[in-house]
Parts: sequence; C-alpha cells; structure tokens
Amino acid sequence: MLQRFMFLPPAASEHAPRLDFMLELVHWLMLLLFVGWSVYFAVVLVRFRASRNPRASYEGAQGKPAKWAEVGVVIAEAILLLGFSFPLWAERVEAFPQEREATVVHVVGEQFAWNVHYPGADGVFGRRDPAKVDVQTNPLGLDRSDPAAADDIVTLNQLHLPVNRPAIIHLSSKDVIHSFALWEMRVKQDAIPGLSIPVWFTPTVTTEEMRRRTGNPEYNFEIGCAQLCGLGHYRMRGFLTVETPEEFEAWLAEQARYQLGAGEEEEFWQ
Repeated sequence: MLQRFMFLPPAASEHAPRLDFMLELVHWLMLLLFVGWSVYFAVVLVRFRASRNPRASYEGAQGKPAKWAEVGVVIAEAILLLGFSFPLWAERVEAFPQEREATVVHVVGEQFAWNVHYPGADGVFGRRDPAKVDVQTNPLGLDRSDPAAADDIVTLNQLHLPVNRPAIIHLSSKDVIHSFALWEMRVKQDAIPGLSIPVWFTPTVTTEEMRRRTGNPEYNFEIGCAQLCGLGHYRMRGFLTVETPEEFEAWLAEQARYQLGAGEEEEFWQ
C-alpha cells in the first residue's frame, strides 16, 4: 500500500516487505494522530473562542479523555517498538550470514564516487596501500605485488550481485562521511572514515525482471549517497546490477579478462 500511495520505490530484497509493513503501521498511527488532533484543535477553537470566554483560564481543560488519548499513543508506540521494530532489528543481527555463504564486496566511498572491490577468483582481498592511491589509475591503492591482489577486481560506481544470494557489503570511506543507500533494497548505512562497517541483504529481483515489472527498459537500481558530503554530493551516484548467478560469474570472468588482458591499466580503472 505504501508503494502505491507513498511513492516508495518497488521492493527488491528479502527483508523489504517486513520493513515496509512496519513503516505502513507507523504511517497509519501518524494518520490517526493527525486526524484526531485536527478534530480536537477545531473543537477547541470553537469551544474556547474569545467571545465565549472573555477571561482567560489558566487551569486548562479538565477531564480524562486527554489522559486516555496519551496512554493510547504510548501503548501504540510500545507495540510498534517491542512487537515490530526490535524483533526485526534482532532478526537482522542474528541472521547475519557467514561470508562463505555470501557474496562479499568492499565498497569505499570518496568525494564523489563509489569504489567497488571484489576479491577475485581466490576469494581473498588483496592488500591496499594508501601510498599507492592514484585517483585515475588506482583509486583504492591496491598493491598488485601482493599475490592475493593479483586477481582482484575494482570497478567505479558499478556493483554487481547475484540474485537470491546474501550479499555482505563492507563499507568504508576515504575522506568524509558518506551514506550508502539502495532504495529498492531498503538499505542505508553510513560509510565512516577509519571504520569498516558491514551491511547485508539478499536481492530477490534481477535488474531485467524489474525492468519488465516497471515497463521501463532503462530501469536501474541506483546507489545514492544519503549524507551531504560536499559540493559534488548531487553527482555521487552508482548503479547496482542484480543478475542470475550464471550472469554474475560471467561478468566477473569478463572483468578479470579485461583487467589482465587489456594491457592498459589506466583504461581498466576508468
């Protein structure tokens, strides 16, 4: 219902429906409060108008309805927190997948781009050295002399993930605080300098399937920055492509061949 009336983007992750349901309950409560307090405000304007009450009363209205209304709001909010929010949060924490069962990616924010680092065929992330950072050719400072880094893949603003498989994204930042946001996946997590923060989700809809659902052949899952990070904040956007496992493996193989066979490292990093 929220997607239809609140203009939310379509849900495309495993946990998104439960999150949307909780959000819907919060909006129903806010609507009830808005209508209730609007009616109360109109009644007060008429009942306590100046012509009827020329002398101000400093005691205010007396009675139990206001008290019961406050108690009702507290109970409703407690139900939302204890019955929905906390269990959903606890489930996300306790169900955190093992890395061997997930697609693990490092995403590093910088002004104003998302650098995506895959471990390559060996499944091991290579060493990164700040001294080797070059904005154009090596934005993450990947040390290719490290055997584990020889097959690593780095892309700019392009994140690929297989459908129906947990994805663990380790977030960090090279400069200021950014915020990694995937609207359709219902994911948003700050990327903070000096910290590596994991966030996980399971995409359930491929990019091609979403294009068919929306009738838009150019639809893409966009990676936004939800934290003002400088003058170029507006152009800090990347793209997530969700594929079948076979398509994902083919993409990785293609990137590996391109990286090792192009012979022009600068062209690869672009």
